[in-house]
Amino acid sequence: MKIDDIDAFVEVIRCQSISHAAESLQLTQPAITRRVQNFEQALGVELFDRNTKPLKPTLIGTRVYEQCRSILREMDALRELVATDAPPTGLLRLGVPQTIGDVVLLDALKHLRSEFPELRAQVATGWGSQLVGKIERGELDAAAALFPAGKIFPDNIVGESIGKMELVVVCAKAQLPKKPCKLADVYQNGWILNPDGCGFRAGLQRTLSDQGLALRVNLETFGTELQLGLVADGLGLG
Repeated sequence: MKIDDIDAFVEVIRCQSISHAAESLQLTQPAITRRVQNFEQALGVELFDRNTKPLKPTLIGTRVYEQCRSILREMDALRELVATDAPPTGLLRLGVPQTIGDVVLLDALKHLRSEFPELRAQVATGWGSQLVGKIERGELDAAAALFPAGKIFPDNIVGESIGKMELVVVCAKAQLPKKPCKLADVYQNGWILNPDGCGFRAGLQRTLSDQGLALRVNLETFGTELQLGLVADGLGLG
């Protein structure tokens, strides 16, 4: 029974696809298939129901998967123990919300490659709560996310505040009020926001709700530059 076979088995279940698992591990599909078959032969059981699409584990396969995740975590801890003084190597699985990625991801990855050339970053995007869930399931090693102050994480997740971000309301120059105003004075113009699930949007909705105001979404889309362009065209507040 080999760790590489276990790794392939876990990745196939995580990806629900042999082809995607091969891409993730940078192997060929036949290599992934062979490793999974070797693992099944070593255990003497079938771990997948090969009549389903996407590929799903059998009942025993699900139980084996949970045990294998524990084994891989222990192996990672062992590698970390003996490599404490060495530069980090291997795969670093990071989660980043689109909001942050648009601004810092390119420079951050360049810096990471420069500082740790033997470390390969694999980045997933998503909302903060989704990324925390992936860390819980062992699918990510770490994530940078946006949460309200005082956010409480699950017991097995360690979180550290690395900074604060202030929010301001933006509008088209033609719609700029002549004097300072409050949300109650402008909220009926509607908003251009990220789709539901965004921490910024949730914070705005809480603030409006606290003031007895409704959230009116004119348009929801991803991408800071696109949103600002739509705001500049007078299609709503941002």
